[in-house]
Amino acid sequence: MTCLTLWRRNSGVLTAAVALTFVLGACSDNDNDRFTDGILKPQPANPVVEEVTILGGGPDCCTILGGAIDLREQNYVPGTAFYSGLAFDAAEVGYRETEYFISGTAVSYVATDELGSGGVWSLQEADAADYKTRIVVRRPIDDAKFNGTVVVEWFNVSGGLDASPSFLATHTELEREGYVWVGVSAQSVGVEGGGGAFDISLKVVDPVRYGILNHPGDPFSYDIFSQAAQAVMRPQGLDPLEGLVPERLIAVGQSQSAFRLVSYVNGVSPLIDLFDGFLLMARGGGSASISQLPLADVPTPDAVFIRTDQAIPVITLQSETDIFQLNSVVSRQDDSDYIRIWEVPGTAHSDIYVTLKSPNDKGDDPSIAIVIEEPEVRPPFISCSFPANDGGMHFVANAAVSALDTWIRTGNPATSANFLDIDANENSFLYDDVGNVTGGLRNSFVDVPVAILHGEGQPRTDSFCNLFGTTELFDEAQLAQLYPNKQSYIDAIDKSVAESVEKGFLRPTDAELIKAQARLSDIGGNN
Repeated sequence: MTCLTLWRRNSGVLTAAVALTFVLGACSDNDNDRFTDGILKPQPANPVVEEVTILGGGPDCCTILGGAIDLREQNYVPGTAFYSGLAFDAAEVGYRETEYFISGTAVSYVATDELGSGGVWSLQEADAADYKTRIVVRRPIDDAKFNGTVVVEWFNVSGGLDASPSFLATHTELEREGYVWVGVSAQSVGVEGGGGAFDISLKVVDPVRYGILNHPGDPFSYDIFSQAAQAVMRPQGLDPLEGLVPERLIAVGQSQSAFRLVSYVNGVSPLIDLFDGFLLMARGGGSASISQLPLADVPTPDAVFIRTDQAIPVITLQSETDIFQLNSVVSRQDDSDYIRIWEVPGTAHSDIYVTLKSPNDKGDDPSIAIVIEEPEVRPPFISCSFPANDGGMHFVANAAVSALDTWIRTGNPATSANFLDIDANENSFLYDDVGNVTGGLRNSFVDVPVAILHGEGQPRTDSFCNLFGTTELFDEAQLAQLYPNKQSYIDAIDKSVAESVEKGFLRPTDAELIKAQARLSDIGGNN
């Protein structure tokens, strides 16, 4: 079978008037959705995909910060993909992880009209540049386990490395349900260094393995992300999924990556046919620039809403920290046919689960639901003045992935949730009798509390800690007052998680873990 494959002419400066060239090419079985009434939908270019044959290592590998830290002591194994991932072998949960280099010519974008807060933006292609970056693919070993959905994460580079906070928050759901996960080195800092809190870029970590990579700058990051997803969805040549045929593609990103995906949803997504849904985690009130150095800056407004004229589901998952500290309060918008905002009380922009618990979580240990006090957020990099937040946001994140996937598959939208309660001046939260924020997407961590859980409270002077919130466990007297016996605590947990499962805010498997931990707990004593 042959079909028309759309290619862009990526030479010189591109404008809206640049012609699109059609060539004949092979197509996979899922290419029929590329046509509407016989007209080929716009497509991003296909990059060249290569196996990574350079193992790396050697005398220059793995030491950072002037030799102060050896990443081999932080669970990194030379010759494997470097990113902030899990501490156990993927095969232990039935998965295989493979790294690929991708290369091609990417374009930047400029606005053809004013970029308004409403998000209905008009962009066109501008400059072009060659690039070579990498993707990391985790797929089920058993082909039959694949559920048809690929989750593509925009690596977060705020820390100076390729971090995968969305994957770390949701990996148990992805592994249980047979998703494929793909991490994309879309931004320059993760590859070349030169930004973020630390310099832990690929080229610094292992110059032998990653020295041939070349990132031309973040103006090209949007198209690099598109091309990485295209290589997975409609491969030409080497197939990163090794024969698996994806049916759905979901883009995810957290924090800084979510800022970029907001701009992607509003400006880039309308230009191409690629992603079926977006999960935006911990975004701020605005979004990332469309273009920046080394090209001309194309900033976006301080308040940016998600455009409502696309039939593509978008779930935005927000913590307490994001509302005021990141000013997402200015971008609150009512639910629509394809938009949901889930604001979760008792949670922080990042938390103890993502940094400490998730790397060893295989999805079957009830103790993961224990709320702990821990100020050492990510030793030796981040140490906070107070215990960081442990509010269970990952359980809601798992539910968000499932809800978005179901929405795409069936057309049944995700459940709506209330906003967190704030005062009339819109600059502070409202609190319940024990000190937790009211409103929002309720769960057992705040409705059956064992601690005061906040998204704020760390000194702003602590590096990154101001994003990690706080946890203050109740003392025995307060626990006894709330739960006079063990059965009262168990009954409250059972009721809360049942309500969350019914609304789609908690996965049934996670509910069983929380219920099992309640029964193992000594809260309420032995009575």
